[in-house]
Amino acid sequence: MPELPEVETIVRGLTGKVVGATIARVEVRLERIAVAPPRVNFAAALTGERIVGARRRGKYAVLELASGSSIVTGLRMTGRLVVARNGRRELPGTHVVLHFKGGGLLRFSDVRTFGRMRLVGPTEAWDDALGVEPLSSSFTPEAFIGMLSGRTTPVKAFLLDQRRIAGIGNIYACEALWEARIRPNRPSGRLTKPAARRLRRAIIDVLERAIEMRGTSIDDYVDADGLQGGFQNNLSVYGKQGRPCPRCGASIVRTVLAQRGTWWCRDCQK
Repeated sequence: MPELPEVETIVRGLTGKVVGATIARVEVRLERIAVAPPRVNFAAALTGERIVGARRRGKYAVLELASGSSIVTGLRMTGRLVVARNGRRELPGTHVVLHFKGGGLLRFSDVRTFGRMRLVGPTEAWDDALGVEPLSSSFTPEAFIGMLSGRTTPVKAFLLDQRRIAGIGNIYACEALWEARIRPNRPSGRLTKPAARRLRRAIIDVLERAIEMRGTSIDDYVDADGLQGGFQNNLSVYGKQGRPCPRCGASIVRTVLAQRGTWWCRDCQK
C-alpha cells in the first residue's frame, strides 16, 4: 500500500509531467472510482481544466486546478497514477484516464478497486480529519510528546492513526519503531520523553531515506513513470520474519497488532 514516501515520489514525478497541462477529455470506465460533488459530472467538470500544481497530503496525491478545485487521489492498496504517451501499453485495472491537449495522458489504475479519484471544490475541507505531516515544521519533539501523553493505545497503532500523524503506514511504522528500539505494543503514553524524541527522529529519518530511494516496491507500487522504488532493499524488519536482526542478530518475529502484521525484534526493541 503506498504510504507517504511512495505518494511523495509520485507527486514529484507528476509535478514535472502534468503541471501546466490542460485536460482535453476524461474517460471514466468505472463510475464508483471517480467521485464528484452532488449534481456534478466528474468527466464534464474536468474537461478544459488546467493543472496548476501537484502536492501530497498524507497518503493522498493532490492535483490543483486553475479553477481552485482539486483532484484528490487515494491510492489505497493497489492504486497507481502513471503518466504515459498515447498508445503506450495499457495498465491492468485502469478506471480513469485524463487526456491532455497536445498529447499525453494520466492513468489511474487499481486492480482491487479500493482507491478513489475525487473532485473537490475550492472550499471543501476534505483533509480536516488528517493529522500533522511528519516532515513538516509542526512535527516538533514537544508536539509529538504532547500527542502521546495519556494515550493507552499501543504505539504502533498510534503511528498508523491518520488522525494523529498523516502518511505513516505499516511499513514505515515497523521500520521507525525498530530504529528507535521501541516495542510496538508499548502503550503510547508510557514512552519516556527521550524515547519519544528518539521515535520522532526515527520516523523522519526512515521517511526521508525512503523518499530518497523513491519508495518501497513490495507488491504493486510504481512511480509516475511506472518504475519501481528501491527502499525494499534497505528494509530492516518489515517482511523479515525469521531473519536475523541487522542490529543484534536475534530472529525477527511477526506478531499481529491492531489487525496488522507487525515485524520486530524481541531482543533489542524493549
